[in-house]
Amino acid sequence: MDAVLSKYLPSHAVDAAFMLIKNNNVHLKIVNERKTRHGDYRRRPNGVHQITVNASLNKYRFLITLIHEIAHLIAFEKFGRTIKPHGKEWKLVFRNLMLPFINPQVFPEKLLPVIANHFKNPKASSDTDANLSVALKSFDERTGKNYVFELPFGAIFQIYNGKIFKRGEKRIKRYECVEVSSGKRYLFQPNAEVTYLSD
Repeated sequence: MDAVLSKYLPSHAVDAAFMLIKNNNVHLKIVNERKTRHGDYRRRPNGVHQITVNASLNKYRFLITLIHEIAHLIAFEKFGRTIKPHGKEWKLVFRNLMLPFINPQVFPEKLLPVIANHFKNPKASSDTDANLSVALKSFDERTGKNYVFELPFGAIFQIYNGKIFKRGEKRIKRYECVEVSSGKRYLFQPNAEVTYLSD
């Protein structure tokens, strides 16, 4: 398992992550990319704690996702299965599990303040914290895509499923965009990755 983890995690995080997996009887599956989630936790009917994490994640996002899912397992075991999945119990566990990793041996200096800020009140997904998401994506391989917030007003763009939209105004935190074929309005996170087609 150590050898597998060293492919996906920062080197100084491998031993501590391995111990969390071992001590919590986690069955870890590294899977092909899913567009809707980076990872998930399930308790199987036979009692096995299964965590899946996308293989395509960069090592810093992989670490945060792995600890996010282990935090679900521990929070449910400690506080019971009726707690909210991303409620105060999970936030407390997630923050405590991440603290030993938030140091310059694990994360690059430029990521540390963004990560420290995120863990004051961790969100249900690292993608909903636009600052953290953009900072983490800077370590991904270049895809040639743009963020919605980078596009000019009125720009035409395409999302992963082929649908085409026109960028509109910013509404508090998200951008209101119109689907070109239907005229329906949708809200996009500023850090949504899209293919820029034209102005």
